[in-house]
This record gives sequence, C-alpha cells and structure tokens, in this order.
Amino acid sequence: MGMVTKRKKMHYGDTHLQRRWRVRNRRRDLDQIDDDLRTRSGELINQNVDLEKPGFAQFYCVHCAKYFIDDTAMQGHFRTKVHKRRLKALEIEPYSIEESERAAGRGSFQKAKKRGIETQPTKEEVIAGKRIKVEEKVKTTDTDSTPATNPARATRSRPQKMET
Repeated sequence: MGMVTKRKKMHYGDTHLQRRWRVRNRRRDLDQIDDDLRTRSGELINQNVDLEKPGFAQFYCVHCAKYFIDDTAMQGHFRTKVHKRRLKALEIEPYSIEESERAAGRGSFQKAKKRGIETQPTKEEVIAGKRIKVEEKVKTTDTDSTPATNPARATRSRPQKMET
C-alpha cells in the first residue's frame, strides 16, 4: 500500500489565485434580481442577439440570472432544486435601508412581507402579453375564526356528571 494522499493546499503566495477562484462563479444578489423583476423583466427575457453569451442571450432565467444554450436546457432548469430554492428566497421582500434604520432603533419593527412568485413565462407567452407576477400574499389568521365558522377549531362539550 502507499501513503494516504493529502488534500492539496494553496501556497502562501497564491492569494491572487484564491481570489480569482472565489469570484469566478459570482452571481447577482437577491436585491439586484428583485430590482430586475420589478423594472425590466420583459427586457431581460427578450434580449437582442449577443454572440458572446451562451445561447446568444436568447434563453435567460431572470430569477437565477443565468443564460442557457437552448430552450430545453432552460425548461429543465425550471424543474431543478436550484431554481425552486431561488424562487423561495425571492418570496421574502429584500432587505432595505429603511429596514436597517428600523433595526437600529429609528422606527418600529415591521415584519418582511411574503410575496407570491411564479416561474417566468416562455418567450411565446411574453410576446403574447404575459408578464412575470410578483404579488403579495394575503395572510389569514385563525384567531379571528369562531367555532361555528371553523369546524376544526370547534371543541366538544363534555357531559356533566349526574348525581345519584
């Protein structure tokens, strides 16, 4: 047998190489993507042909900020866990300057709003007029319901013991 192979470590003078690998796969942050969704989602879906980008910039996922080589690759991406995780992260309203000031004591606390986000429409649907929907979820509370309106919350009354 031989020696157990060790993990290769970076050398002391290779910090410039470490930095290059660290930022190589950097994607857009959630607040930047949220701004794109609100302002220019239709523009990003229908981009002009760019020969430098994958798929000539015709297949772009707005939620993940990624280019794909063809429509089947993009439709396959919509079914992946990575895309679904990104949609879940975009449901919460992004952190803002106003929220940071409230956290510092300059205002009262407000819980971040939940939103309903759907996967982007296909190119044909966008041409037909469909847009990306970002709408707030309306939250209902169970405390307002009465036993008459909510049978699951109704409690049975116990029979009284009879005296003998």
